[in-house]
Amino acid sequence: MTASAEARETALLAAQAAADKLATDVSIVDVSDRLAITDAFVLASAPNERQVQSIVDAVEERLREHGVKPVRREGVAESRWVLLDFVDVVVHVQHAEERAYYSLERLWKDCPVIPFVDATAPPSAPAAGAAGDTDDDAADTDDAAAAAGTGDADGTGDGTDELDDTHELDDTDTAGQSDR
Repeated sequence: MTASAEARETALLAAQAAADKLATDVSIVDVSDRLAITDAFVLASAPNERQVQSIVDAVEERLREHGVKPVRREGVAESRWVLLDFVDVVVHVQHAEERAYYSLERLWKDCPVIPFVDATAPPSAPAAGAAGDTDDDAADTDDAAAAAGTGDADGTGDGTDELDDTHELDDTDTAGQSDR
């Protein structure tokens, strides 16, 4: 048995409302084969309690606009893990730390995932080296090396980060620190 069409629609509305408030790692898990009490879980994360609450408010508002009200709300006072029970769909909005610790995706890994694509997300850029990539690959390598803190970050073109005699630091280059 898979999630009902109504549950899927409700889950997608909730997921989009969460994504609109910049929730991260938004996913929908079809738990209808494993649980008799609900059809789907919507999982979303946020980096702080204020954003968790903002996401919860947005999900509730969006679903109320479609005539769906929660029958239960839990965790609102702490805003670390808020659960909104809409009967067919249960929305879990978690602080990123709780999301990593409890790892609900791992617990429900045997359940199918209902595809969700954020409608407001910009289209993804082509991968490096993909067709139409007109960038100089050597520049890409230098950028990656600089970002990783390796390679030719000193700009001398010799592939090292070391300063030579012509690139000496004076006392003003030490960000106000002095060894005197």
